[in-house]
Amino acid sequence: MRLRKARGLGRTMNYPGRLFIVEGTDGSGKSTQIYLLKRWLEDQGYPVFFTEWNSSELIKAANKKAKKKNLLTPTTFSLIHACDFADRYEKMMLPHLRAGYIVLADRYIYTAYARDMARGCDPDWVKNVYSFAVKPTISFYFQTPLDVSLERILSSRPQLKYHEAGLDLGLSTDPIESFKLFQGMIKNHYDDMIEEEHFFVVDATKSVEKQQQKVRKAVMEHLRDYVAPSVSQEEQRA
Repeated sequence: MRLRKARGLGRTMNYPGRLFIVEGTDGSGKSTQIYLLKRWLEDQGYPVFFTEWNSSELIKAANKKAKKKNLLTPTTFSLIHACDFADRYEKMMLPHLRAGYIVLADRYIYTAYARDMARGCDPDWVKNVYSFAVKPTISFYFQTPLDVSLERILSSRPQLKYHEAGLDLGLSTDPIESFKLFQGMIKNHYDDMIEEEHFFVVDATKSVEKQQQKVRKAVMEHLRDYVAPSVSQEEQRA
């Protein structure tokens, strides 16, 4: 059973930079795609800043310790990731957007919304927690069947991660079954956001090359009137 949705997430962006983000269930291939996009944009001479989910140095150690000891409730799980996002947003993403950079984010506020909803958090509460964040220029959603995602993950490592599989929720004692149930709920919430959040949907079962071609074409549509920051602007940001 799906929980009710909160109305749109994020506020309108009014900065000279561009914000391109990728979303999808674990194993969707989104990280590969944003890495390829980053390299390509840099090769084209664009100023790029990259950030990824759960990478704040301020929060990383506490988050890792809490997960290892299974100390997190759905609410504290949500809040600790919100702290990670807020720290990176205020210290890294926002300054670069203001300076005119192209900011690439591997996961954004929609990850929190989909995951926290799957864990039973109130959708309006989650929306309010992340209300300070701006809407991306493009939100790429890599749509993948769960069996494909699972196969990709297990082909790269021997077992599923505890929280990735939602084992802390008690959905099933079998990691694979729990993964399907938990990630299935996450996928449902992503799918529910497609229209309202204007996701740019990419069929993640296509070849890496075809996906990347589609991503680059969409990005370039939003860089036609883009003006790269001058040296003086970069110096001011620093």
